[in-house]
Amino acid sequence: MPTILLVEDNEMNRDMLSRRLERRGYVVRVAEDGQAGVQLAEELVPDLILMDMSLPVLDGWEATRQIKANPITRKIPVIALTAHAMAGDREQAIAAGCDDYDTKPIELLRLVRKIERFLGGGTPKP
Repeated sequence: MPTILLVEDNEMNRDMLSRRLERRGYVVRVAEDGQAGVQLAEELVPDLILMDMSLPVLDGWEATRQIKANPITRKIPVIALTAHAMAGDREQAIAAGCDDYDTKPIELLRLVRKIERFLGGGTPKP
């Protein structure tokens, strides 16, 4: 089963998204801030990372830069998750090293399609 690292500081978002992804067959590990996300990414080397951009300790932009600079974790796909849907945010996420970008509130089927594209899976479960 693919492992997803969810880096999210909001407890409600973290719990809701992790439960919904687990029901679809993913193993979900969580980190509550960017620094913990960087450390857990190196320990776990997950199949994919969902990275909130507005995080305490180390924001998602810098956490992603560190993950992509590390030879152990640089090939892990990172999908940015942000409530900021402003012009240029997607480009900023890509420039930081994110492989894709999705906005909050999360539309689960759209996000799962992006996850599956990176993991090479088939059609997501409804």
